[in-house]
Amino acid sequence: MLYNLLQLTDDWLDSLGLFRLVQVLYQLEFRAFFAVMLSFTIMLVFGRRTILWLVRLKVADNPEFHHADLNRLMASRRNVPTMGGILIGASILVTTLLLADLRERYVHLAIGTLLWLGAVGFADDWLKLTTARRNPGSRDGLRSWEKLLFQLGLGLIVGLFLWRHGSGLDVGHVLTLPLQRTYLPGSFELQPGVIALGLLPFLCIVTLMVSGTSNAVNLTDGMDGLASGLVLVGAFTMMVLCYIAGHEGAARTLMFPHLPGSGELMVISGGMAGACLGFLWFNCSPAHVFMGDTGSLPLGGLLAYIAAAIRQEILLIIIGGVFFMEAASVAMQVGWFRWTGGRRLFRCAPIHHHFHLGGWSEQQVVTRFWVIGIACAAAALVSLKLR
Repeated sequence: MLYNLLQLTDDWLDSLGLFRLVQVLYQLEFRAFFAVMLSFTIMLVFGRRTILWLVRLKVADNPEFHHADLNRLMASRRNVPTMGGILIGASILVTTLLLADLRERYVHLAIGTLLWLGAVGFADDWLKLTTARRNPGSRDGLRSWEKLLFQLGLGLIVGLFLWRHGSGLDVGHVLTLPLQRTYLPGSFELQPGVIALGLLPFLCIVTLMVSGTSNAVNLTDGMDGLASGLVLVGAFTMMVLCYIAGHEGAARTLMFPHLPGSGELMVISGGMAGACLGFLWFNCSPAHVFMGDTGSLPLGGLLAYIAAAIRQEILLIIIGGVFFMEAASVAMQVGWFRWTGGRRLFRCAPIHHHFHLGGWSEQQVVTRFWVIGIACAAAALVSLKLR
């Protein structure tokens, strides 16, 4: 909004001698990093008030696990307010509306993704809390298939939009593989061997990435600061990738898919990073608030949408290695349990609980998973030069 207002009033501001004071808003890089600071500030200013409001609403978390030892270890989480994702989503939304180019279609769909998955997460959290209040011991939210239906539906919409938006570009429908050059050196001519996707595989990949990543971040959100810290790392990495994708010179140099307009997603990524950074202020151990599905679902969905928009779905799997490891551990545990008639592959899934039950403190699990997440992000960025 500020950027668009500047474009409408730059002549008038110049006549008043004020244009030089605000012309920095024309710089994408400034707006992106200002988005980090603005989103972070919103979280700090309104964080305590939001927590007190959630306490008054009595939306406290009372997790129950099918494991007595884990219930004992996680007893400190009882009565801590959840649904802090409301403030995360609001912070990202306000930052985006103020600093992003609101004429850009990529921004429109990012806002839609945020609101759609935020609403699904809110409904799930609210149903869990209200049923638990009416019937202690019960935590029935949205059914798994209901939640998955909304996630797949959003993924399909995102995929259709990106397919149509990229139809006029040679690179708009490619599957970018790590270590593979997209372009011939020094040009925007596609490298021989680059995989061009048809409509059906394109939609399948985007839909599965959006639904899968939102669920993976949701599963990771089980310890103080774990999911918010890892999304922070992922969002900062996405800022770098969005800059390259939207910058013609950088994309040509790195032989990276160049998609005009996608640079504005750098502002969205900055807003996510700032929101997670601010949320960590209140979510670090011992946590004063949890994000709940209201926060984890839209954060994961936004990461996947941004990766799909810049044609880097495979690289997201590396960047979000911890998220997908957590999701894989759940799938493996359930599959092994059914296959063997009741035996467990891990002490408990998701896998962060496996290490917690194995003797690691919660702080050790979170810190070590952060280290793995940072290493995964660094590996993804290093791979940009190894083509």
